[in-house]
Amino acid sequence: MDILQIASLLLVLAAAFGTVNYLFLKLPSAIGILIVALLASLAIMALDLVAPQLGVATEVRAVVKSIDFSEALLEGMLGLLLFAGALHVKLADLKGEWRVVALMATLGVGLSTVIAGFGFAWMTGMPIMIALVFGALISPTDPVAVLGVLRQANLKKSMETQIAGESLFNDGVGYVVFLVLVGVAFPALDAHGEAHGGGGLSAAAQLFLQEAVGGALLGVVLGFLTFRVMRRIDDYALEVLITLALAFGGYSLAVYLHLSGPVMAVCAGLLIGDVGSKYGMSETTRRYVDGFWQLIDEILNAVLFLLIGVEVFAVAFSVHGIVAGVFAIALALVARFVAVSVPVLLLRPFRGFSKGVIPIMTWGGLKGGISVALALSLPEGEWKPVILTATYVVVIFSIIVQGLTVAPLAKRLGREPELV
Repeated sequence: MDILQIASLLLVLAAAFGTVNYLFLKLPSAIGILIVALLASLAIMALDLVAPQLGVATEVRAVVKSIDFSEALLEGMLGLLLFAGALHVKLADLKGEWRVVALMATLGVGLSTVIAGFGFAWMTGMPIMIALVFGALISPTDPVAVLGVLRQANLKKSMETQIAGESLFNDGVGYVVFLVLVGVAFPALDAHGEAHGGGGLSAAAQLFLQEAVGGALLGVVLGFLTFRVMRRIDDYALEVLITLALAFGGYSLAVYLHLSGPVMAVCAGLLIGDVGSKYGMSETTRRYVDGFWQLIDEILNAVLFLLIGVEVFAVAFSVHGIVAGVFAIALALVARFVAVSVPVLLLRPFRGFSKGVIPIMTWGGLKGGISVALALSLPEGEWKPVILTATYVVVIFSIIVQGLTVAPLAKRLGREPELV
């Protein structure tokens, strides 16, 4: 299948499964599409067991494997999704919560990576450096899933900003940590799949700074230049096109320069969504830009969760992998609890927090497509099937179970008067 046929198939299936969910399941759109896609995939597998001569599962598996999920997300959809999410987080709100967001997106990701990595190594017997790679890919929360939940939870503004900001930034930081650890764990490859000779901790630290800081600077520079251009234009169609060019072109430029595309997309989106929206757009343009990116977010969201559901065909399930996955669910929750608790406890002497912030942010730290994409991008080896299976189990549990229960939890715990 060529790219046009694949895109057509994905859009048709996303629309069909979304319709089934809307008419019958009536669940949140993205989660409903994932559940319908997963059930359809499992039904095809069951049919293959009953009537293997039909070869339906084999055909579907071939189609799924022809779609490079990792490349499609990491080098295509992710930049647009992060840019769209960042557009709706205001810098003024983020300024009041920047300490919490910064600590959770850095210290929190580091703690989560270490806890999940060492725990997974103890459980599976995996070499510690490879297990830390698993810890890094399972630590970032999925901004697509998290921001979708926020729309239903009706949280107080400060907590909403903490969750949204942390989710956007820990995605980029977690991706950079993953790239660094892959370069250490698989010394034959660097973070971008090119041959190199290792380099140890100093090279890893240099790579982290290059990716994270370089990505942030590129995002700010491109966002500012785009803002300056948009100030001189009053044509909503052209300005929408310019924001699309910024998200697409900036992400591609970041990848080309070996900088962090996710961090670039978040920084550029924050600048355009706040400064650009206030001073560079007319009211008409602002309305069209917001509406366009909301539609992009919803459509890509639907396609992404559809892909997660059908990626079950790409996972080589085994008893060992499933047991590791069940263990990894608890491990990921413990790691997330520590990643949230430590920054909150460190800052609590200096500021107040809403009641329920730790349980809400722990249970609301949903894993999603980026974790599956990173697992699929790993070099082939003895431990990749176990990592991929465990990652998929954690992501499915997180999106379905946590995703469907975090809004009621947030509504129950997140409406007390703030202490600040």
